[in-house]
Amino acid sequence: MLSSSSSMIIRTLIVLALAMTFAGQCRGDARDLQVGFYKNKCLLADVEAIVGNVVADWKKNNDSAIAAALLRMQFHDCFVDGCDASILLDGENSEKKAGPNLSVRGYELIDAAKAKVEEICPGVVSCADIIVMATRDAVALSGGEKYSVQTGRRDGTTSLAKNVNLPGPTISVSDCLKLFSKNKIDATTAIYLLGGHTVGIAHCSFFMDRLYNFSSTGKPDPNMDPILLTQLRARCPQKATFDNTANLDQDSTSFNTVDESYYNQIVAKRGVLPIDQNLALDPLSKSTVETIASSSDFGKKFGEAMVKLGAVGVLTGKEGQIRRRCRSVNLLPF
Repeated sequence: MLSSSSSMIIRTLIVLALAMTFAGQCRGDARDLQVGFYKNKCLLADVEAIVGNVVADWKKNNDSAIAAALLRMQFHDCFVDGCDASILLDGENSEKKAGPNLSVRGYELIDAAKAKVEEICPGVVSCADIIVMATRDAVALSGGEKYSVQTGRRDGTTSLAKNVNLPGPTISVSDCLKLFSKNKIDATTAIYLLGGHTVGIAHCSFFMDRLYNFSSTGKPDPNMDPILLTQLRARCPQKATFDNTANLDQDSTSFNTVDESYYNQIVAKRGVLPIDQNLALDPLSKSTVETIASSSDFGKKFGEAMVKLGAVGVLTGKEGQIRRRCRSVNLLPF
């Protein structure tokens, strides 16, 4: 049994750790991140290769559309208080419980990658870095260009649903770009990041008004291609009892591939979500969308945009912690 003094020390450490959970943290400098941060930190083990192998196995055996899930996870994590893996934390009032995050998935893959890394290199690799590495690998396995990621993030200890403020599917282009700007992401980078909709799906409820009652007119959105309108109405009937889904990229040959097809679709008025279609119509974004649609370097530019996203509000140095398990903070030090 523990002595009374030992018990007191342990209780004090737990109280301090819990206090950190609710106190918030200062954010580090993204310049502290570096490509190859874990080289020689885990003896001869290649941390990025370990994560990459888990992603490859997962895509092959569990989920062929994992790239869409991880792109969304990284975006939702980084956009709320920075890239600190706070979205992974369980809790009654954690970010997972916020409305926009209820359909986020991919947590089990991150758990699997973390477990593999911990077997070989315990207490060194952050969950925040695993999200970024896994997303990069899923993009590459889905036809995208493999970009180099910076690592060296530490994990946050705060996760609150009330802090979640993400651009919704009906947000205006102007307001959307303002939200990105608050995270120090410029308009062009933001438009590339929204190109993550080159993969993934949307539920009918998010665009139903465009099909039947656009802006309370009782008519469909005049900016939707008539053929697409017919196709989506078939998938999303007005009196449906089930909230069906549609691919965000309406190119039937490319809906699960990370490429510039999404931009070609919205230029052709075949966008599904309001924000997607408006990107091709609004003067703030129209010319950039058209440039991307006609270019051949989307893969490179998208990778650069993801690196910029991954640098938002990071914890580095002595900030945060390296979680033992991605779903809970460490209550005691290593």
